Amino acid sequence: MKVSLETENWGMIPYQEAWERQSRLFNEVIAARAGHVSYINRLVFCEHLPVYTLGKHGKETNMLLGKEQLKRIGAELFHIDRGGDITFHGPGQLVCYPILCLEDFHLGLKEYVSVLEEAVIGVCRSYGIEGGRVKGATGVWLDIGTSSERKICAIGVRSSHFVTMHGLALNVNTDLRYFGYIHPCGFIDKGVTSLAKETGMEIPMEEVCLRLEKELRVHLVSF
Repeated sequence: MKVSLETENWGMIPYQEAWERQSRLFNEVIAARAGHVSYINRLVFCEHLPVYTLGKHGKETNMLLGKEQLKRIGAELFHIDRGGDITFHGPGQLVCYPILCLEDFHLGLKEYVSVLEEAVIGVCRSYGIEGGRVKGATGVWLDIGTSSERKICAIGVRSSHFVTMHGLALNVNTDLRYFGYIHPCGFIDKGVTSLAKETGMEIPMEEVCLRLEKELRVHLVSF
């Protein structure tokens, strides 16, 4: 049976609304599999208004601002059910939420995270940027093993009954000052960067979205 994989772009969307929508789709896939009825695997792309999200095993001390300070910078904080620690989402950052059944792609959770990383590494390479992995940390990093090691993409997923939600956040034209208010992903000694910072120019979001979708489809099918 051919596996379906559809793409949706939710545009600029508040985090709460996106969380509710992807949770509903996630639960629908789980229920469909339990009932042996058809379902759709999805790649959802979007951007968020400024928001910080703290994973279920994250440390609250990695958020350096209180409620009033968050209000002053126009950001929110959500405690969510993905892996990983704290990260920032905002305009200029491409977020992808794959809501899919890992069994359809013959993937385990560790392999799936590797697929996400490899897809982002491919996108970075298309802009002349060499990304890679850091041992013991998810995501995509630059200048690994040097004093200027920095992260360009955060990854945090949730999986239940072989179905995934949450995903990756690739800094494209992101305002990186927002990362100064947290210990990104729990690290206090590593930097954060973006495609725009690395290339010295603003990158069209639509272009990056198309490249990331292509890379994800290739790696999901070929892994």
